[in-house]
Amino acid sequence: MRLETDRLVLRPWQDTDRPQLAAILGDAEVRRFYPKVLTPEETNQLIDHAIACASEDGFSFFAAELKQTGRLAGWLGLGRIPTDTRAALRGMPEVEIGWQFDKSLWGQGLAPEGARAWLDYGFGILGLAEIVAFTYAGNAPSRRVMEKLGMVRNPQDDFEYPRLPSGHHLRPHVLYRIAR
Repeated sequence: MRLETDRLVLRPWQDTDRPQLAAILGDAEVRRFYPKVLTPEETNQLIDHAIACASEDGFSFFAAELKQTGRLAGWLGLGRIPTDTRAALRGMPEVEIGWQFDKSLWGQGLAPEGARAWLDYGFGILGLAEIVAFTYAGNAPSRRVMEKLGMVRNPQDDFEYPRLPSGHHLRPHVLYRIAR
């Protein structure tokens, strides 16, 4: 499975992506709204998990590559929401959209461009009725992308992210939704 936009190729992971993604996810600024940066080993586990999910579900968080240069830009895609997180979400949605890009590419509109392709795939090919996105409440850049995509936040849907300990400063999350 592979999706293309004007500037991106959204494709399955390759072994050559591993050190590039490790550099992106090892950057403290890129990971400022996450509990920590990832080590190369943790990045490999993330990629392996994405490959397994794609094999099982037919979709996952894929590599986002710049079409013009072939450079890895980051990751973007759809994923099944883990059970413990779903239980914290009103309506228990099943599929989320998410992204993370190299900071040198921020502000160029790549995240909404690639996310639109994934939304089209999710609604058109997969027949999903709803796709959600969530992030730390203070993550204004990701929230702007969600809004550009036409996703809507209802403050009643805000939640405490269950995979972080009570009192953690990143625990307050917002949820955005979009329906077919």
